[in-house]
Amino acid sequence: MKNSTVKLAMYLNYFVFAILLNSVGIVILKAQKNYGVDELQASVLEAYKDLPIAIVSFLIASFLPRLGYKKAMLIGLGLVSIACITMYFGNSFETAKILFATVGVSFALIKVSVYSLIGTITRNQQEHNSLMSSIEGVFMIGIALAYFLFPAFNSDGNPDSWLNVYWLLAAISLLSFAFLFFTKFDNQTEIPGVDLIDDFKQMFKLFAKLLTIVFVISAFLFVMIEQGIMSWLPTFNSKVLHLPENISIMMASILAISLAVGRLLAGVITKRVSWIWVLSVCIIAAMLIVIFVLPKTVGLEVKDINSLSDIPLIGFAFPLVGLFIAPIYPLLNSVVLSALPQKLHSSMTGLIVVFSALGGTLGSRVIGYLFKNEGPQNAFYYTLIPMSLLLISFFVLKKLTASNVVKLEVKNDNA
Repeated sequence: MKNSTVKLAMYLNYFVFAILLNSVGIVILKAQKNYGVDELQASVLEAYKDLPIAIVSFLIASFLPRLGYKKAMLIGLGLVSIACITMYFGNSFETAKILFATVGVSFALIKVSVYSLIGTITRNQQEHNSLMSSIEGVFMIGIALAYFLFPAFNSDGNPDSWLNVYWLLAAISLLSFAFLFFTKFDNQTEIPGVDLIDDFKQMFKLFAKLLTIVFVISAFLFVMIEQGIMSWLPTFNSKVLHLPENISIMMASILAISLAVGRLLAGVITKRVSWIWVLSVCIIAAMLIVIFVLPKTVGLEVKDINSLSDIPLIGFAFPLVGLFIAPIYPLLNSVVLSALPQKLHSSMTGLIVVFSALGGTLGSRVIGYLFKNEGPQNAFYYTLIPMSLLLISFFVLKKLTASNVVKLEVKNDNA
């Protein structure tokens, strides 16, 4: 089996789930308009997406090497194909909950499999960083496409027209299923589990390490920031900038495009610059955008907007925060996974996904609460708190992972 074929399968799977997972912000906006729910009620969709990711990842992370990464990903793609068709016929807030719960369960299977596979087809930390950043970059490209895909099916004259997009998403999922089905995985790529109970215990042992504790807190904080902004940016554009619905959604794509560019660039930059300096500069730049650019965006007077070209340039500035927060997540994951033995990658990935999901859920709920109680013009200022904590965590992780990497290198040399 060629590694390039496996990589392509990983890219395709991540691309499909990027569209499905991050359509939650669009569906939150549609739910308020079509299903008569308020901001806080609509924000529960994030929990329906993220909590199944957390629960399933925790329960099956150690089991996946025994099941097989290919089988796990096929199951995930099959489930979301059915869920998309169900959403079309269901057309209700309850069906939307079922859709995102299914997407969450399926993505847990996909993400744990993909992250574990990266370690088996890369030779060193630089390759690991690069592939991780590239895969996450493709993920963000899928997110950006979602912001154009949904408006393409939306019609002011037919409030249900947007549901037709789920036929296309079901078809894309089935195509990805077919490609993966015919992709051959060799014995070196699929690592059999030694002992299921022992593997499950390894996850708890990992969680007892200071390195793991600091890392999962960092992952939690980052996803809280990213998902909080991403899920609520369409609503921010609609209620603060008073943009038409379709343009509000398309404007949010700037954030996704910025995230994609930032992650792809990070894969190149980290080959020459230490990850700690890349992440430190990025988080400080993101904080400066919130402090200095966001107030000008909030105070923007927008009139007669019929297309993206009608929006003043400053209106595009705040979503560029994605360019600077983009490298954080894939680089943190890569640094920690590279510091651990291959046999622990699946267990650690389970913890990554669990706390990422919890961070996404809390981030969306907090921003939803702030939108309702503090006003949509003030909600995003609160992201400065987790950003500040992240900056501190980078230097703690640098010290902890450096010592772990040295120990592992010595162990490998003696093997």
